[in-house]
Amino acid sequence: MKNYLIHSLLKNTVLFWLLAITPISCFTQQKVLPGAAQGNQYLNLIKDKNIGVIAHQASLIYSNTKELHLVDYLLDNKISIQSVFAPEHGFRGTADAGEKVKNQMDSKTGLPIYSLYGQNRKPLTEQLEGIDLMVFDLQDVGVRFYTYLSTLHYIMEACAENDIPLIVLDRPNPNIHYVDGPVLEKAHQSFVGMHPVPIVYGMTIGEYAKMINGEGWLKEQIKCDLTVIPIENYNRTTAYKLPVRPSPNLPNAQSVALYPSLCLLEPTVISVGRGTDRQFQIYGHPLLPKRAFSFTPQPNFGSKNPKHKGKLCYGEDLSQTPKLQKIELKWLMSAYNEFPKSESFFLNGFDRIAGNSELKEQIKAGLDEKTIRASWETKLKAFKKIRENYLIYP
Repeated sequence: MKNYLIHSLLKNTVLFWLLAITPISCFTQQKVLPGAAQGNQYLNLIKDKNIGVIAHQASLIYSNTKELHLVDYLLDNKISIQSVFAPEHGFRGTADAGEKVKNQMDSKTGLPIYSLYGQNRKPLTEQLEGIDLMVFDLQDVGVRFYTYLSTLHYIMEACAENDIPLIVLDRPNPNIHYVDGPVLEKAHQSFVGMHPVPIVYGMTIGEYAKMINGEGWLKEQIKCDLTVIPIENYNRTTAYKLPVRPSPNLPNAQSVALYPSLCLLEPTVISVGRGTDRQFQIYGHPLLPKRAFSFTPQPNFGSKNPKHKGKLCYGEDLSQTPKLQKIELKWLMSAYNEFPKSESFFLNGFDRIAGNSELKEQIKAGLDEKTIRASWETKLKAFKKIRENYLIYP
């Protein structure tokens, strides 16, 4: 009996230390099952139907070390796919930001691929002919100006207009742990911001789809016949690292985390690292004060003609910044304050990204960050209250 107790104690001690030294993500990553990975929840819903699929390069299903694209998975399960619809960056995720993508045939499957970032951003009625049901599976990053939200909006609207049900296969949001930033004002509505939400809204794309429907944001407040396949073993504190980049210039977890803050520098003269291997992890400009850190943008994957191509830019390396818990304004404010006042700093699209006209003027006026953030609070609180109605995960 004594030996048994000693053996049991040693075994439990070893197990304790193994658990203690193993990163949480190792367990979380295995347990979290995106909607696409739960065929038992939706294959029966689409069996014997002609479907359309909205997907891109990150629409993947993982089984141990094997990965399978959703389209291939559905074809393997004898699902009749009529066509594929692709968002910004295309079905294979190789197009630059803002680059128009043409309709094409997929070389692997022979399926027609309709671009929703080319001649039309909303599926045309003729493109939906013969489709009984649509399946949406895009990996989002939880930021208002990330255009997959706008693609979701137009898909829902087209489905509602054509009496086609929509299934959203939900995926984790790597920026779900906070809500922050100015709420979009209607005057600045565009494809990089269609709804009155803050820059970081703290919802999965499935939750967001429910909000679009529930708040009547579709044209003439029409409703989409919506089904969301939830993520299994997931909550708002779950650590989840995206297994593949969701778009060309978000190559890793650090870029995804910094994207909401550094994208405020995109509609200025400042480079945020496009044309380097640290996109959205650094910033700089040839006219900023000389310092130890510098970089030279050159054409590369996802950026055929980067800002300040071939020019030495001085700036800051943020690649080791701890995980953010809010929108950081300090880099935008610092870049503005250090930039020569004889030169233009803000570009035309800044107010669209900010979501209002005030932020630019507040920066110009030299207001401190606390004052600027206080100006967001009333609308942020109102949004958080609305948001509660559509949350799926605790």
